[in-house]
Amino acid sequence: MKVSKLVTFIGFTCGVIFAGSAFAGNVSTDGSTSMEKVIGILSESYHKANPDVKVTYNPTGSGAGITAALEGRTDIGLSSRGLKADEQKKLVGTTVALDGIIMVVNPGNKLKNLSLEQIAKLYKGEITNWKELGGVDAPVVLIGREAGSGTRDGFESVTHTKNACKYRQELTSTGDVITTVSQNPNAIGYASLSAVSKKISVLSVNGIRASEASVKDGSYKLQRPFVFVTVKDKALSKDAQKFYDYALSKEVAPLIVKAGVVPVAK
Repeated sequence: MKVSKLVTFIGFTCGVIFAGSAFAGNVSTDGSTSMEKVIGILSESYHKANPDVKVTYNPTGSGAGITAALEGRTDIGLSSRGLKADEQKKLVGTTVALDGIIMVVNPGNKLKNLSLEQIAKLYKGEITNWKELGGVDAPVVLIGREAGSGTRDGFESVTHTKNACKYRQELTSTGDVITTVSQNPNAIGYASLSAVSKKISVLSVNGIRASEASVKDGSYKLQRPFVFVTVKDKALSKDAQKFYDYALSKEVAPLIVKAGVVPVAK
């Protein structure tokens, strides 16, 4: 039996889709790996009220999700960055939530705070040893995301480091960044606020901790949007439109907070 790479959120389980699965309605989403928790919790909640509808999620990265929406291979593309001017000619981006991009280090690293300027100097290779920041005498290992990642685009845009970062590793998911940093005492990386865990230590930026409140009021500067991407002037299917409307409604705000990001619905 052939197994799809898509992930399905049905009830409170997360698994793979098998050929021949029968549901009255289908909604496909594709894109940002950082949006996994948001899509997961929204899909599970939606399924409770609509048990005959299957919502799938393909974690391909923001760039791939935008392309999938444009080419009609998914109902809703998922992007953890705003659409660029050329993309807006054919696509519509609707912000579902705001996400803080957290700077993460190994729990053994005693550093607590970095300024945006220090972060930029680190990633441009102008600071190469932790002792330059008051830490141990050890080389800094720069961990980032792959080209096309919305997290990378957001990070490099805010820190003004586009095309200048000296990455040691470019990883393909938020989870990979967290795992790699947790296993390397000299590593630093960036990830979604929803990825906070005991495996890593989260740094303040400009003296501000990333939180729902600091992202919402704008005091935490390292942030980006979580965006639903659809084709301009093309109607969604009935089921996709219902899920889209549900995800943007005020009633889901507590769920979005539970997923670790900040709702924008008024």
